[in-house]
Amino acid sequence: MATLNDSELEQIDKFRHLQLTLRDRWKTIELFDESEADILIVPSLSIDQRELQKIEGCEHYEERLLFSLMRLRNPRTRLIYVTSMPLHPSIIDYYLQLLPGIPFSHARHRLLLLSTYDSALKPLSQKILERPRLLERIRQALRLDKAFMVCYNSTAWEAELSVKLGVPLYAAAPDLQIWGTKSGSRQIFAQSEVPHPDGSARVWNIADLATVASDLWERQPWLQRIVIKLNEGISGEGNALLDLRQITSSDRPEKTLAISHRFPTMRFQATKETWENFSGRISELGAIAEAFVEGENKRSPSVQGRITPNGEVEILSTHDQILGGPDGQIYLGCRFPADERYRLRLQQLGLQVGKKLAEKGALERFGVDFIAVDQGNGNWDIQAIEINLRKGGTTHPFMTLKLLTNGRYDLSTGLFYSQQGRPKYYIATDNLQKDRYQGLLPNDLMDIIAHHRLHFDSGTETGTVFHLMGCLSQFGKLGLTCIGDSPQQADDIYHQVVNVLDAETRNGNHDFSSCSDYPFPTTWDGY
Repeated sequence: MATLNDSELEQIDKFRHLQLTLRDRWKTIELFDESEADILIVPSLSIDQRELQKIEGCEHYEERLLFSLMRLRNPRTRLIYVTSMPLHPSIIDYYLQLLPGIPFSHARHRLLLLSTYDSALKPLSQKILERPRLLERIRQALRLDKAFMVCYNSTAWEAELSVKLGVPLYAAAPDLQIWGTKSGSRQIFAQSEVPHPDGSARVWNIADLATVASDLWERQPWLQRIVIKLNEGISGEGNALLDLRQITSSDRPEKTLAISHRFPTMRFQATKETWENFSGRISELGAIAEAFVEGENKRSPSVQGRITPNGEVEILSTHDQILGGPDGQIYLGCRFPADERYRLRLQQLGLQVGKKLAEKGALERFGVDFIAVDQGNGNWDIQAIEINLRKGGTTHPFMTLKLLTNGRYDLSTGLFYSQQGRPKYYIATDNLQKDRYQGLLPNDLMDIIAHHRLHFDSGTETGTVFHLMGCLSQFGKLGLTCIGDSPQQADDIYHQVVNVLDAETRNGNHDFSSCSDYPFPTTWDGY
């Protein structure tokens, strides 16, 4: 590890001093959630940009933190939301109109939207730092003694931004992000005594990768497949599957060589991945080899938690993830809550991981992904496979539910209850994507939502909340969270939305007949 110079050490000291003010300011979860505060939202995807590009429409993923606008339901909260490119006004209006009991104008007055007007493929935090005038405008808009910053993930960019603004970052410090990588996750699982598949430490070249994969096969000769993971891959897009069954018995005495020869034919989970690119990334990011968990009835549940500024660990939710891709390793969406047969066990394992992360000084969100295999008679073998030390695909749907209903999560049942005492369920996705949806503008979607009454009903606390609306026109991609009073109702609401969108875009032609009584021409956008 490179030695830090005096300037870098000074910045680290300032960053940690700022984070300590969070602990002094909010002693409990309740005070934190209900406090008078200025919240700076910087939804910068400060991750490896080449890995990020594997996700279609990634440039619009800054919209995933727009659920934060619902924090404006607290009339003492002010919020600044910064994006690379301006957001369509109708998207902002959509979120503000979801706020129960708060006049639209009151919420809008407490919201400041800023943009760098820079669509370059680099982290938003970096773009802000490159614009001193924008930086100063943000600083002037904040009450520094009441402010904190929220981001998607925490890196040196976010730390520098925190120090330059004098605003504490509510997230794990950049030097702790190692625990959210594939190799770091495995270390935390071992230290917190959480079951996880056999595998390797991080390696940096193909020869060592072949060696650790061979060693893994030697320890478990019954293995059928091995997962090769780039250490900083996201959403399963950095994974590849090595099929050991394709290595003949005559090749097995030279396992390391045989595995090395099979690497170029691995099945990559990212659609356009190649061995040439993947192998080059190993020397840049590192990689691990891990036993692939087999099973006929297999699930991928997850647990989410939060570490407060005073070190308290809170379990927030459990989900059953919906996965796709060639071998079911690509994150597509989730169902809340996880299956009742194992969700309380997930909570306990998540608590063990959270306490270990808290010991290391981590803050705010963490998520743990698992593989659960049905062994019959109600028994499930649960293996942890990854920690997300950042916001993830399950963060925004759960926070949408929580902020819309002001309900509570019950640890004894693993259910979420509205203020009326009704358990709530949802199905959510970032990946409702069809070519036929391309060309739909945000206003077109609003017309469809209004005509078919697809919106979230604050009276029944059921319906659909849409997100990633900026992805729709170019990529035909949309996110949604469908909330019901039962798992079946949530599924029915989801299918209704899909059926309506399919009907409105039948044969690739957008049907505007539903908007024929709209009081303005179709070119009118209200601004």
